Amino acid sequence: MRKLWIILLPLFLIPELAWGQAKTGTAGAQFLELGVSARAVGMGNAFLAVADDASAIYYNVAGLTQLSQREIILTHVDYPADITYDFGGLAYPLTKLGGVLGLGFYFLNAGDMDITTPNDPLPGTEWSSGQTFSAKEYAVSLSYGRRLTERFSIGTTLKLIDELYEEERATGWAADIGTMYNTGFRNFKIGMVMSNFGPDLKFIQEEHPLPIAFKFGVSMEVIKLGDHKALVDLELGHPNDNLEKFNGGVEYLFQDLLALRIGSQSGYDTGDISVGAGIKVPFYNKTKLKVDYGYYDFGNLSEVHRFTLNLSF
Repeated sequence: MRKLWIILLPLFLIPELAWGQAKTGTAGAQFLELGVSARAVGMGNAFLAVADDASAIYYNVAGLTQLSQREIILTHVDYPADITYDFGGLAYPLTKLGGVLGLGFYFLNAGDMDITTPNDPLPGTEWSSGQTFSAKEYAVSLSYGRRLTERFSIGTTLKLIDELYEEERATGWAADIGTMYNTGFRNFKIGMVMSNFGPDLKFIQEEHPLPIAFKFGVSMEVIKLGDHKALVDLELGHPNDNLEKFNGGVEYLFQDLLALRIGSQSGYDTGDISVGAGIKVPFYNKTKLKVDYGYYDFGNLSEVHRFTLNLSF
């Protein structure tokens, strides 16, 4: 137990240092906060204490240790105003060395936007100059998760970040640290994550902090009866640019092939309820394909649909 606290103590101390220096509403690189899994989105993005597929690269890197096969995950999202977001990830168990390696790629494309000035305030009209600019944001990540005991896992992720606005750009790096403990009772798991910890990004002459967040979550199988299983995940997050956030979600599984999900989140600027569904298609040997869909109510802006493919082999 003493060793466990030595490992967990930095996760409590580092956020306190970060929050003490943070200014509300000033964090940049917000694309790092966008969920990468339709399965997780369907559960209200409450997933860090589950994290049992390749999306653990994003939600809780310590969860990678639950994977015994290689997995590829691909996600596409269409946001309002023609904004698109894509994520691709690979989880690769290292049989000889131990642990699981993860690779991730994030890409947000804001598309072409009209240039507006005091003399040109009406883009898209006859008074507009017709000039546009584009904005894109990228990140690549390298993750590694490893079991320290049969029940306790730890992992870390290093991200390289690039924000590109026409000819100007901001580059930097960030790190995630995650832990997961399985109590052994009804698959009750406790997870903690410190995400996007790193130096400020500098764009031209201005600097802004990364969206640092500390999250704590628990999950448990509340139903396990024959072909039926249901799990619940609840989590609390403290970001450096907002108030506390709460996420909760439920996933129902039938024969481990068909899934239905519902979730809710509070403390966010948009939306509340999310729903989702998924299906698993077994192929030859141990190869399986999972197709997941997540719907998120984006409030006054629009609904958001998310699709994820997950191939394990």
